[in-house]
Amino acid sequence: MINPLIFREYDIRGRVEVDLTPGTVLSIGKGIGTYAVRNGVVSLMLGRDCRLSSPSFRNAMAEGLLSTGVDVVDVGICPTPLLYFSIAQFGGGGGVMITGSHNPPEFNGFKMCVGASTLYGGKIQEIRRIIEQGDFETGKGGESRREVVADYSEYVKSNISIPRRLKVVVDAGNGTAGPVAPPLFRALGLEVVDLFCEMDGRFPNHFPDPTVPENLRVLIRTVRETGADVGVAYDGDADRIGAVNEKGDVLYGDYLLALFAREILGRKPGATVISEVKASQNLYDDIARHGGKPVMWKAGHSLIKQKMKEESAEVAGEMSGHIFFADRYLGFDDAIYASARLFEILAHSDRPLSEMLSDLPPVVATPEIRVDCPDEVKFRIAERVAEIVRPLAREVIDVDGVRALFDGGWGLVRASNTQPILVLRFEGKDRETVERIRGVMEGAVETARAGIL
Repeated sequence: MINPLIFREYDIRGRVEVDLTPGTVLSIGKGIGTYAVRNGVVSLMLGRDCRLSSPSFRNAMAEGLLSTGVDVVDVGICPTPLLYFSIAQFGGGGGVMITGSHNPPEFNGFKMCVGASTLYGGKIQEIRRIIEQGDFETGKGGESRREVVADYSEYVKSNISIPRRLKVVVDAGNGTAGPVAPPLFRALGLEVVDLFCEMDGRFPNHFPDPTVPENLRVLIRTVRETGADVGVAYDGDADRIGAVNEKGDVLYGDYLLALFAREILGRKPGATVISEVKASQNLYDDIARHGGKPVMWKAGHSLIKQKMKEESAEVAGEMSGHIFFADRYLGFDDAIYASARLFEILAHSDRPLSEMLSDLPPVVATPEIRVDCPDEVKFRIAERVAEIVRPLAREVIDVDGVRALFDGGWGLVRASNTQPILVLRFEGKDRETVERIRGVMEGAVETARAGIL
């Protein structure tokens, strides 16, 4: 029996040798292959990250896929965006990426695409049901290999213009960006300082999660010590970016998106820009102020990509560092490409990065606050919070949990799609406003919990 909890909202993910063994991965491969065949797919690209468990999982996954009659094109060890790139450029019917992303080394998992769309939600649960019922297609697929890094690097080089030399620090977190990003950036004419760019699936220096400030400590120090113009960091599979300016201040995903949106709106007035409910109000106001159409949507990279297609958006981004460019690119989240776009903006300006958003109003914001909450009630509690705060707030946005707007700021309560937690975040014009809003929202959470638990 396979643990049903490994079938998450956006991927399949679990503990190595506990939830995931070569035997369970073989079954997962059969399930994915069966789903692909039944949706008209005849070939899948297959990539993997550098985790210690990934080679054996690659073999088991390929065996499972091939047994359903799907052809497998192996693109080897690479960042997740390069798997997406291979699907778009080489004509694959979809793909499977073996990666634990930003999780600790004892985890691994699978991101899946059929066509250019990443599978999520009910489609992943459909694969689970196929596996549980043993309802597999049978056939004999063929296997081949394809190099992707050189094609990807050439594509990005032809896409990006760097008119002056910058010094950049790159922290790959011992993940798959290490062999790809620094050589590409040097080929673009940048001076690159490497940090932890040797692939090591044990992640000995820090967990590859650029949203955690502690993981950026060495990057910040190195940017300051070397006098670099900018520093970037990646998660383990390089689909999420973290960035720091020349002073060592962190730019989170929403402020990076504001920078990208300004540049795009200068060329494409009226363009649509999408972000999620955790993002700063500064972002949405700034998009509108620069003539764009801001759209607030649900968190989750698969959901954002789908919404981009519906809205014909030029760019989108999340607090977590997923940045999606349709403008001049292929519409998926790629932290290496996002870095190149950031360097391009810097190289075309005579201002340092620290000054580029200095005209945004100052705000006080909390990080994400995570509160344990059982999976079976977390969504009901978020709905109840919306009912409680609606009479108290100026406006309630319920596209994903509840984002309540008050005078001077806002508060968020949403149920995580991937963990048994509620996510809270607060922002306001000053600390007093934030504490006032936080008191209202946390009080509503306690009232809702008391009524449901």
